[in-house]
Amino acid sequence: MSRARQPPLVTGISPNEGTPWTKVTIRGENLGTGHNDLIGLSICGHNCLLTAEWMSASKIVCRVGPAKDDKGEIIVTTRSGGKGTSTVSFKVLKHEKIGILDQSAVWVDEMNYYDMRTDRNKGISPLSLRPANPLGIDIDKGKVPLKDLESMFPGMSGDFTSENFSATWYLIENHSATSFEQLRMAAGNLKKQASKKNEGSLAYVKGGLSTFFEAQDALAAIHQKLESDGTEKVEGSMTRRLENILNRASNTADTLFQEVLGRKDKADSTRNALNVLQRFKFLFNLPLNIERNIQKGDYDVVINDYEKAKSLFGNTEVPVFKKVYAEVETRIGALRNLLLDKLLETPSTLHDQKRYIRYLSDLHAPGDPAWQCIVAQHKWILQLMQNCKEDFIKEQRVGGGGLELDGELRSSALSRISHTASLKRGSSFQTPRDDSWHYKSPQQVRFVEKLSDVVISQLPNFWKLWISYVNGSLFSETGEKSGQVEKLKKNARQRQNDFKGMIEEVTRRLVQLVRGSLLPTTLPQDQRRLYGGWDTKTILTGAWLTQVIHTIRLTHEALSALEIPNDMLQVIQDLLLDLRVHCLLTTLQQTAEDVKRLPEKEDWIVDNEGITSLPAQFEQCMVQMLQSLKEPMECKPGEVNVFQQELAQDEACKLCVGIMKAFINCLEQLSTKTDGDIDTSHLPVDMGSPDVFGSIHEDFSPSPEQRLLIILSNCQYLERHTFLNLAEHLEKHSFTTADKITRVSREAVRELDERLFESYIEKKSDPIVGSLEPGIYAGYFDWKDCLPPTGVRSYLKEALVSIISVHAEVFTVSKELVPRVLSRIIESVSEEMSRLMQCVSSFSKNGALQARLEICALKDAVATYLTSESQASFKQALEALPQLQSGADKKLLEELLNKFKSSMQFQLTCFQPSSVQPVKR
Repeated sequence: MSRARQPPLVTGISPNEGTPWTKVTIRGENLGTGHNDLIGLSICGHNCLLTAEWMSASKIVCRVGPAKDDKGEIIVTTRSGGKGTSTVSFKVLKHEKIGILDQSAVWVDEMNYYDMRTDRNKGISPLSLRPANPLGIDIDKGKVPLKDLESMFPGMSGDFTSENFSATWYLIENHSATSFEQLRMAAGNLKKQASKKNEGSLAYVKGGLSTFFEAQDALAAIHQKLESDGTEKVEGSMTRRLENILNRASNTADTLFQEVLGRKDKADSTRNALNVLQRFKFLFNLPLNIERNIQKGDYDVVINDYEKAKSLFGNTEVPVFKKVYAEVETRIGALRNLLLDKLLETPSTLHDQKRYIRYLSDLHAPGDPAWQCIVAQHKWILQLMQNCKEDFIKEQRVGGGGLELDGELRSSALSRISHTASLKRGSSFQTPRDDSWHYKSPQQVRFVEKLSDVVISQLPNFWKLWISYVNGSLFSETGEKSGQVEKLKKNARQRQNDFKGMIEEVTRRLVQLVRGSLLPTTLPQDQRRLYGGWDTKTILTGAWLTQVIHTIRLTHEALSALEIPNDMLQVIQDLLLDLRVHCLLTTLQQTAEDVKRLPEKEDWIVDNEGITSLPAQFEQCMVQMLQSLKEPMECKPGEVNVFQQELAQDEACKLCVGIMKAFINCLEQLSTKTDGDIDTSHLPVDMGSPDVFGSIHEDFSPSPEQRLLIILSNCQYLERHTFLNLAEHLEKHSFTTADKITRVSREAVRELDERLFESYIEKKSDPIVGSLEPGIYAGYFDWKDCLPPTGVRSYLKEALVSIISVHAEVFTVSKELVPRVLSRIIESVSEEMSRLMQCVSSFSKNGALQARLEICALKDAVATYLTSESQASFKQALEALPQLQSGADKKLLEELLNKFKSSMQFQLTCFQPSSVQPVKR
């Protein structure tokens, strides 16, 4: 390895002082091996490398810059030797300021010239070129605010270098406190400065006489030479003689070397031709290189070579160059056609589309390739959507074979999102978690998912292509502006309405195809033929419609994320509203059908409250229905509340009332069913088995009267609990007509309750009431002729036992029904007793006592369940009897009543208030 060079050493500088921009010569040792070796030069800390001229290893010439330090070293840095040192220093002198109107006998370097009018914002103050105190007296600043001065002298200035200088402003600002004598002295100073300027011109001329004399001598010498040259008239001027001599020498040389020069010219021509081929081999090889690079797909190389050739030979007049360049243009024309074909091919990626458009733009292809691509993509998206529909219709006709389609659906992002969302929904529909889900889902659902997947996969790139087209990034990666790019951007802005129509057509086609598959009645007749054709026998459930709504919402969100204006997506919002309304009504209709099948699940097993599981099953059915409606009825951003639509609200209210009435009708049907009418198809056991109910609950099969009681108990529970709970659920889920639904439902169940209650009372009270009259007159009993009473007769005890049996029957089902039923039966019995007593024409003493005994015994026994009506009837019956006259009769009556109560104490216990709970069967 060679030894490294010594570091540079500066030993001298000439001159060693001067103002900035002074030209200096630096001398020293090891100052570099050449201009490229010199990498640093500083004088007094200022970098002077920009003005440095390397002369030799011992000499460098440069200009001194505006250094900050007054005196400093000269440091040279080279690649070969590194940073050097200096044994000398340079002193920077201050500029001698030469004013605009000052005279100078030498040339003034314009670099140092200062224009006060244009350079006010630079580092040197304009006042530095003028005397700081033109009056020559002490400045005594006043306290007048600047704002006051500006208001006093609008548009003027106190700066004496300004064009709008105001002397009054200057004096107020700088000499407001100066005495009059001082101002007189200042006026004298100004006069002296004016007289010095007049004398300065003469002094300037005296000082520069030598310069004038030198210029005068030089001009005189030139003039004398020209005069002497013009006096030689015989042989002409000196220049003319020189020209003749040269011409004669040239002719002689041509004669001597004509042949040699001819051969030389031929050789030069050959050499020049070879040089041309070598020099311009780029052009001559370009057609072949273009062909090769096109085959390899190196379109960037082709475009760069073409641009280079076009700049060099585009306007050439050389025939051979024109011929070769024409061949290049032919190849480029073929490339343009090839790139345009590739651009319009479908399918293609957004990256490829942008690449081909940029290539065509760089090749200056005629027309507007970007717009042609946008139009082709638009047609292709519409065709994809139509093909999607036709594929599903064809699959429907051949009986289903969309294996490939299902595979595509499973791979799409939209389908995976929709599948996951449907699994998370708390609805009655549960999607299977295996791959067979697509085969079980209805065709319309799969079609909507596939169609949405097509739109989401294609429209974003279509939109991004348009955005790149509008902002010009489609034509230039670097964002540079050119005439062609600006022209294309202008074309794009003019086509905004056309592109808006394309987006609207795509969204409108999406909506029309979805409506044709799910809501064909919302389409006009002519569009129904184009976009319909689906099997209308299959009615989608609310759960499948919810999934469809979820899919359309995902599509809307994906398109909104592209910042597509909302007015272009409004048709999708309208579709969503119609789908949500359709889902609401369909779910309510399906729930009504489900409710009609609830009687099949009635097991007649009552709980401690006297109700069966049927009301709970009904409430659960309704709650599940409302939960399944939660997602489709939820208002996403930009969506309308379904329940604010008057038609939808009225129809939903009507269907909800229909559901409630359907369940009430089910209760009425159950109340009239017999054992043979029970539909046991829903039970998972062999219903032909004789012990079928025994396997359910202890061989329990209710009688018709028990059925009535159970249904009555259920009706009461519905009115007091279930319907109120459902009202809360309806309000929670935004049903605005919840109050109306609840009111109508409670009225209907109350009406059913009254009918069933009257039916039960009729069945139970008629036998008891009918047995009273025969019992009273059994054995030819006569009120006029009877024995003294010995106790309550059997007919009344039998009537009480019958009432007790009703009490037991009712108590077994529902404790709450006991007062209502017994009060009504006792009203009928008391009314009959009153009628019978009033029909007796006369009573004997014993007959009156016997009648009073029996009426009082009956009244005291059922005192807990007496109502105002029954008490009035008992009162009328007692008033129809003769009053007891003697104390002995009253005592006897009391003894017999006590005897009756004592003997019937156990039986009468059920009529006493008790906290005993009903027995659960």
